[in-house]
Amino acid sequence: MSTSSMRTVPDTVAVVGAGSIGGSWSALALSRGSIVHVSDPAPDAEERLREAVADHLHQLEADASALDRLHFHADPASAVETADLVIESGPERLDLKRTLFAALDEAAAPDVVLASSSSGLGPSSFQDACRRPERVVVAHPFNPPHLVPLVEVVGGRLTSEDTVAATMTLMTALGRRPVRVRAELPGHVVNRLQAALWREAYDLVRRGAISVSDLDLAVSSGPGLRWALLGPIATQHLSGGPGGLAHVLDHLGPPMVDWWADLGHPELTPELTEQLVDGVSEELGGRERDVLARRDEALGQLLALKDRLGLSSPGPASQETDR
Repeated sequence: MSTSSMRTVPDTVAVVGAGSIGGSWSALALSRGSIVHVSDPAPDAEERLREAVADHLHQLEADASALDRLHFHADPASAVETADLVIESGPERLDLKRTLFAALDEAAAPDVVLASSSSGLGPSSFQDACRRPERVVVAHPFNPPHLVPLVEVVGGRLTSEDTVAATMTLMTALGRRPVRVRAELPGHVVNRLQAALWREAYDLVRRGAISVSDLDLAVSSGPGLRWALLGPIATQHLSGGPGGLAHVLDHLGPPMVDWWADLGHPELTPELTEQLVDGVSEELGGRERDVLARRDEALGQLLALKDRLGLSSPGPASQETDR
């Protein structure tokens, strides 16, 4: 599976699963010029898909005629038989993924990458259901995939290096910024980072240290602004002045270790769940759809600004597919 023939956008992409992630992937591929075949068993899946994709294409400022290249199938096998790339975006159920990937492996051309959008399952848990397990990989996007460029690429025990390299190249051709995750971990890397923040955030709310709305404000008005431009470690390095990260860890490392020891281990009890739900409901006040639309608009503007300022390109080490 050579990457030399995959440096351009794939001619045909198959997306299996027409939910929010599948619809977002579909819009992205259409906006890049691909023909897209989508499969989903739900009775109203095609109607919902076309409505969502039309909205996403508008966000991407893509020509509405791109919808003419969107084709729907009830049967996943017929959706993938002509694909140059298959992206599975079905439910996060291992039994279903094993059955589905066995069928996709039989129907797709032998050299086509079979990528799962799974947010937490590693490919080793389902690729052995296939006759060609070496072409199965996780390409986990960050929601919404048509706007947020991150994709985590995770190989399994049986995944070939050619498949990983091809997936990195294909994701780059689709305008994404893939990162290679070198270990199969529950939640991969980014969801684990989010879970660590959520754990402490939930515990701080549980303790009464801060309200839900003030916690969100604290992150979005403080560290979140910097993290949107550079990652947490580079940000920490820049905060250290001429001494950089070495200075920060020398002087602030010991107190940070004390903070780690004091971090909470909350249980997600019904009471805490109610406290969090009530808090965010009060914060947004029924404006969820409006806030979501404005957030997505801001995401596009932020990405454009990062490109203009040269803050989007990864460093030299990140250019390598075998890092």
